[in-house]
Amino acid sequence: MSAIPKHRRPRRRATRVLAVAAGFATVGALVVSLPASAGQDHSGRGEGGQKRTVDVQLLSFNDFHGNLQPPAGSSGQVTEKQADGSEKKIDAGGAEYLATSLRTARKGNPYSVTAAAGDLIGASPLLSGLFHDEPTVEAMNKLDLDVTSVGNHEFDEGAKELARMQNGGCHPKDGCFEKGKEFKGADYPYLAANVTDEKTGKPILKPYWVWKHKGVKVGFIGVTLEGTPDIVSADGVKGLKFHDEIETVNKYAKILDKQGVKSIVTLIHEGGVPKTQTYNYDCDSPGAGDGISGPITTIAKGITPKVDALVTGHTHNAYVCTIPDPAGKPRMVTSASSFGKLYTDTTLTYDRKTKDIVRTSVKSANHVVSREQAKAPDMTSLISRWDKLAAPVANKAVGHISADIPGRGAGVPESPLGDLIADAQLAHAKSLDPEADLALMNPGGIRSDLVFKASGSEGDGVVTYGEAFTVQPFSNTVNLVDLTGAQLVTGLKQQVSGSNEASPKVLQVSDGLTYTLDMTKTGADRVVADSIKLNGKAIDPAATYRVAMNSFLAGGGDGFAELGKGTKPLVGSDDLKAFNDYLTANSSADKPIAPPKADRITIVK
Repeated sequence: MSAIPKHRRPRRRATRVLAVAAGFATVGALVVSLPASAGQDHSGRGEGGQKRTVDVQLLSFNDFHGNLQPPAGSSGQVTEKQADGSEKKIDAGGAEYLATSLRTARKGNPYSVTAAAGDLIGASPLLSGLFHDEPTVEAMNKLDLDVTSVGNHEFDEGAKELARMQNGGCHPKDGCFEKGKEFKGADYPYLAANVTDEKTGKPILKPYWVWKHKGVKVGFIGVTLEGTPDIVSADGVKGLKFHDEIETVNKYAKILDKQGVKSIVTLIHEGGVPKTQTYNYDCDSPGAGDGISGPITTIAKGITPKVDALVTGHTHNAYVCTIPDPAGKPRMVTSASSFGKLYTDTTLTYDRKTKDIVRTSVKSANHVVSREQAKAPDMTSLISRWDKLAAPVANKAVGHISADIPGRGAGVPESPLGDLIADAQLAHAKSLDPEADLALMNPGGIRSDLVFKASGSEGDGVVTYGEAFTVQPFSNTVNLVDLTGAQLVTGLKQQVSGSNEASPKVLQVSDGLTYTLDMTKTGADRVVADSIKLNGKAIDPAATYRVAMNSFLAGGGDGFAELGKGTKPLVGSDDLKAFNDYLTANSSADKPIAPPKADRITIVK
């Protein structure tokens, strides 16, 4: 199962003119610097007359998810805090603009390295997903990504497919997508220090990688969240074991230190929740790291001081924070939203004598990947090439809508698109079994919005197959199971308890199911049990209900162990087909679908 990177390309950093993010001049960007220590002077000269310190530029991003084309609707916007305190929405993202931003940022920086924190592939729009994300890996090669950690979505198609992403070769079932061309794989290493083969106990990919340039060495350790098996289909992680993030990073930091690599960056696919959704807010107000919560705060405080910075992801949020390490020393922790909408520019001052980062000199800022800049021609060419292959499938009309139907970008527990998908799954379930009662949809399975404005030549309000695919790209099946009323109530309580207590996962529900979620309470008590009703009638704990859900939920995914205990299973078509069939059957140009009201769950705050 091992997938050791081939590193076919020569490392181009030593010869290429590298560069600087119009440094920290991006409008609205908030530069975070670690506090300086009095009396420190690193201006001396090292051996051979070299300046003792050198600034290493670390460019980073995360959670690209195959968004080669600019993401649509609110999924393609970032919120920027203005000088007067107001907020501004900015259209951002897309490979053409991300490449331009990174290339511009490198100018003038002779020491520059580009890294990512996982989920570059998986849950991708059709342009990438239809071809098993080969287009995205090709794009990452072109924009000169140096290294990345794996994320949970790198395991969507299993370890063997991840190995193919690294090493190349045509798909085992679908073959080569372009005549006469074989997929070359990633030029950059995927790091998976905390993912091992259950049989051998060895990492399935390289655990770390060292960037070297003119005597400067920076080590990178890559890990994904330990809870990956809870949020990925069982087949995707079969035969794998996921280990504690802190223990793993600390183990390999010691190994790097013994090898003489004192400057270390961790790429970790786990993240936090900022106090505000403005990307340029002050995360260190009123104190260091006070503007962020969530799993990454605990992890950052536990990772050895040998690590000098953490590049994080998974939560799709933007932050640049200084969270104290176990020794109480401030350390930079960053995340650049998702879909290539932002990139982070971090300056690491490297001391040639100590071979370590001068932590008091670290500064960092997130920058918007604006769509007002020029497109990178090579990315435009790449997108055009793959778009021609995808067009016969992607441009087919499957339905009509009267306005935007927010999903991923809704920013609320119950989204209009979530309701629509749940209704579609219930309709499909009833075609298999008329006794089907309700449907439940996991929020993480909704990857985008449905946007009224045309994305191509299809016309406003037309939903294409490609747009529907972007919303539901996982190829889950719609499954039917029997659950008792008591099990259904327990399943709903698991939205806000157990592994989901800190970050609730509110299920999207089909028409007829209503209840109250009281967020002023804690844990399972947030679900008001006696408020749960189906078609106006209270749920009977002893009765049996026929419940539709995707195969991921039916397997107990996302922490919904109770939903995985259903009996009398019946497997239907894939969820995308169910969604498309519903759109086609229930809409037309004259009678488009209106956005659902999203009023099935009453939220008390």
